Amino acid sequence: MPLVAGIDSSTQSCTVELRDADSGALLGSGRAPHPVTHPPVSEQDPAAWWAALRIALAGACAAAGVRPAEIGALSVGAQCHGLVALDTAGAVIRPAKLWNATTSARQAAALRPRVNWPDAIGLTPTAALTITKLAWLAEHEPENLTRIATVLLPHDWLTYRLTGERVTDRSDASGTGYYAAFEGRWRTDLLAEFVSADVDWAAALPRVLGPAEPAGTVSADAARELGLRPDTPVGPGGGDQHLGAVGLGLAEGDVAYSLGTSGVVLSVSTRPVRDPTGWVDGVADATGGYLPLVCTLNATKVTDTFAALLGTDVTGLGELALAADPTDLSTRPALAAYLDGERSPALPGAQGVLAGLTTGTTREGLALSAFEGVIFGLVRGHRAIEAAGVATDGEVVAAGGGARSPAYRQVLADALDRPVITRDAPEATARGACAQAAAVLRGVDVPVVRDAWCPPAATATGPRPGGGPAALERYLALATTITT
Repeated sequence: MPLVAGIDSSTQSCTVELRDADSGALLGSGRAPHPVTHPPVSEQDPAAWWAALRIALAGACAAAGVRPAEIGALSVGAQCHGLVALDTAGAVIRPAKLWNATTSARQAAALRPRVNWPDAIGLTPTAALTITKLAWLAEHEPENLTRIATVLLPHDWLTYRLTGERVTDRSDASGTGYYAAFEGRWRTDLLAEFVSADVDWAAALPRVLGPAEPAGTVSADAARELGLRPDTPVGPGGGDQHLGAVGLGLAEGDVAYSLGTSGVVLSVSTRPVRDPTGWVDGVADATGGYLPLVCTLNATKVTDTFAALLGTDVTGLGELALAADPTDLSTRPALAAYLDGERSPALPGAQGVLAGLTTGTTREGLALSAFEGVIFGLVRGHRAIEAAGVATDGEVVAAGGGARSPAYRQVLADALDRPVITRDAPEATARGACAQAAAVLRGVDVPVVRDAWCPPAATATGPRPGGGPAALERYLALATTITT
């Protein structure tokens, strides 16, 4: 039985799944944490990702009762946008600046009026994008910028450690701010103009692979460290949301709400998406198409915070929220949940705002407000995706850790007035990485495996009659007034 491994190196942890390459059946999984980090200065040493991968892979193999050498292929999914800068010896120059670092907000604001970014690369610069982090480096650490020989993303660096190859894939490349996915080329001219003309960007950027094009094979050094065979093929990898869409089996027309530390609403498109408003990132997907998405900085950490404020846990907060009358807006305020600034809309310095507190506000109502503040921000992004011309009339799929909460699923169904399902893919990114590895191993296109492995529905939640749409409109009236 051929085995494949899928790696999800997220902000919080590394998860590894082992699956049967033919059936997709899960055989074992392992996990190890990453160092805790928070905005505005959010950085991690890439060496910690490798250490966590070693632990998670060993745990997955132990759970499956197999040796790492039995793995036939593997692929890496990881957090997007992070800046990993290497010198001429391949050593990491400084800790990686992560996607949720907001220190480059000023650089992003300076870049936005300079170019028609949606036409140039399919998305508008925010503090998340790699180009703004490079611009920050040029201003604050010019001595480190001059040492750069290679610029990688987190999944690229892990693939580099596995294979020695400096490669990326189009899904993750398209979120850098200097790759035009619809043209299939790096925009080194943007880096020369807005970062530095003194860096040889053409030499510093990795080769972009196709969706099922092997990155190479496991190197002898990595094989010794991890117990893998040195000839094991490694897939091109991808961004976490992009491979997560593969793991969920998303088809054109479906829309997914991914609820983790950050929130993401995304859909699938066969054509490029350019949003002149700057809300929608028209990035490439991991199958050869496109994955229009909107990302918010504030999701499950909002409900974590409100649970602590109300002296309960997240489960208790959800029970309180579901006990509130959704039709009675007088018992709950509206929450603009910008607790750590915000990415969509681009308000890196914003703070959360509660509006409408009265003596009639209840604990139950306040709990419901917390869930609504997260969901409504993503619904706003959903509307932007539709306004960009993307059909989202298929299934609504909730994913990520927050999707385990009945309250999140119910509030989403109420807000959209549509049924919401979850699919049996609790670790969608790792599952999608397994599917990509299986495609590489079998020599087929990724959608062939994605569709064959499409997970069944696990839960279905219908909308309640009442206050969902009214509460959403009240939220929008509040959120649109916040401009800093």
